[in-house]
Amino acid sequence: MLKEFKEFALKGNVMDLAVGVVIGTAFGKIVSSLVNDLITPTIGLLLGKVDFSNLFINLSDVPYKTLADAKAAGAATINYGLFLNTVIDFLIIAFSIFLVIKQLNRFKKKQEEAKPPASTKECPHCITQIPIKATRCPNCTSILQAGEHEPA
Repeated sequence: MLKEFKEFALKGNVMDLAVGVVIGTAFGKIVSSLVNDLITPTIGLLLGKVDFSNLFINLSDVPYKTLADAKAAGAATINYGLFLNTVIDFLIIAFSIFLVIKQLNRFKKKQEEAKPPASTKECPHCITQIPIKATRCPNCTSILQAGEHEPA
């Protein structure tokens, strides 16, 4: 069982996934900082000096000036400002991933276009590679009909 686990853990896909998770976590922290430290304060300033992280609905009877005061007192709150920060955070991450995937697809498409056209095909009788224009297989001498097993 230990041997099977070692084989599984050392496969290329698992290692790629682990690297992706680590990089994704670090990227998420950077984006969260971007949203919390740059974007929402700027938007808040433009909207009349509003602090998104301090926007909340107090569900208790006692009024609180800040979310920190309400949390310290143990009051029930709906923290819609923090939710807005998280939504902006998500949108930036989703858009960034979209751009990365779009570029990867563009690179793949260029690589596929760069492939040279096939110069051989497979004989349907003996399964060996033969020139594309061949009408008779040089290995098994089978007669090939026009267009038979053209490469995809």
